[in-house]
Amino acid sequence: MLSSGSPTRLAERFALLVERLGGDTASARTTRQQRDLLEAVRNHAPATLKSVAAAVGRGEPAVSRAIDSLVRAGMVDRAPDPANRRRLALRLAEAGQQFLERPPAAERGLEARLTRLAQSELRALERAFEILERLPR
Repeated sequence: MLSSGSPTRLAERFALLVERLGGDTASARTTRQQRDLLEAVRNHAPATLKSVAAAVGRGEPAVSRAIDSLVRAGMVDRAPDPANRRRLALRLAEAGQQFLERPPAAERGLEARLTRLAQSELRALERAFEILERLPR
């Protein structure tokens, strides 16, 4: 079995696609925005508000409010930047790292069902996911 077409990997990709494409509820949008912000903080650490806002394509005031919420939730650490005391440095906290590593809810139970599919069916799903992943946000 190909590692990229394994039931585990396909379940992960499907869950991320559902989260990205299918969630129009307030809860799904919030989860997607949290994941985007946390990934931006992780990718730009020590991140600044400006770098996170640029990475997620949102304005600094909105990102500032969202980061405040993530700090209160214990997912992001905010501290004065040692290089510039007027600037705050953002880093992913342990809870934020765990949030990013946790599979989206849609994946639960899917992997077991995918193991029942033939290899050709898994390849067909993988191809479909590749097409869906190319859709613009």
